[in-house]
Parts: sequence; structure tokens; C-alpha cells
Amino acid sequence: MVIIAVSALLLGVICGQWLFSIQLAQTIEFLAEYVLYLLMFAVGISIGTNKMILHKLREYNLTVLLIPFGIVVGSVTGGAICAWILKMPLNASVSIASGLGWYSLCGVLMDELAGAQMGAIAFLSNLFREILSFLMIPLIVKWLNPYTAIAPAGATSEDTTLPMMIKYTKEDVVVLSVLNGVICSALVPVMVNFFYAVLP
Repeated sequence: MVIIAVSALLLGVICGQWLFSIQLAQTIEFLAEYVLYLLMFAVGISIGTNKMILHKLREYNLTVLLIPFGIVVGSVTGGAICAWILKMPLNASVSIASGLGWYSLCGVLMDELAGAQMGAIAFLSNLFREILSFLMIPLIVKWLNPYTAIAPAGATSEDTTLPMMIKYTKEDVVVLSVLNGVICSALVPVMVNFFYAVLP
């Protein structure tokens, strides 16, 4: 998955630089918004058809929200710290951190909100988060605890990094991992737009 994403990015750079006309690039940029809506529709279908998720939400009650809450607070705080260190606009940095690892969505959203440069930074930073998650999950399970391993995965804990959770943790952690991914995925578009609009 990671190799495909990086390859697609490099292919896009090559096409944009040497192969595509400006008109074609603008058409693709226009269509990206509708692809984004289709992506959100697919996430909604995934949530609605997964009966296990809805059942477990009732079983865990509000305690299931503690993990995504901690991930959101940690990510947003990290984004604010990076804005200070890197002298970036606070709203852009926090919005990028609010991608929670969902590089495809966050990249498109930031491209629409702040331009191509911020869109590329959002894509790459969230892609690197996913790559680091693959490397960190086994170490976190070994040295901390299985529940903590959900944190670096963020929104990807329900899909791309889920095989790692299945391999290195137990069943109840996997269930919480899926629930966390669903909640974080639903929050990403809201948080990215919200923080970009309200922060300086």
C-alpha cells in the first residue's frame, strides 16, 4: 500500500512536470473534489455495513472514545509544536497534523484550502506517519502495551495498519483498533477544515 502511494505520487510529479498540459491538470484538480466526496461516501458505507462496530460501540459505551480522544489531542498538540519549531502558520500545521495518517484525504483537503505546496506537505507527512506506524507497532507492543500501539496508526488503524495490529496484539485490541480508525476517519475532514478556518 505504501509503495503504491509513493509510486503514485512520483508518477503524478512526472506527469505534471513533463506530460500533462495545464488544462488537463486543472481538470484533474477539479475532479479531485468529487473523488473526495466519493471517498467519504465509501467510508460511510464501511461504517454502516459493519455490524460489529455498531455492536461494540454500544458495549464499550463512552470509554471507547478515550483512545481517539488521546490521539486527536496528541496529534493537534504535535502540530502546534511543529508550527512553532518550523515557523509555519499555526492553522496549516495543526490542520496537517489533523490528518491522523489519512494522507490521501488530508492532501486533497489541504491542497484546496492552502494550495499545492501545503497539500504536498500534508500528503507526505501523513504518509510518513503511516510508514512509521508499521515500524513502531511491534516495538510499542513489546515495550509499552498493545493498546498504546493504536495511537501511531491514527485513522489508518481500521485498514492499512490493521494487519499489524492483528499480528502483534489480541482480539479486543483489534476491535478497539477498528473502532478507533472509524472514529478518527470521521473526524479528519471536520478537524482539517475547522482548524484551518479558526486558527491564525
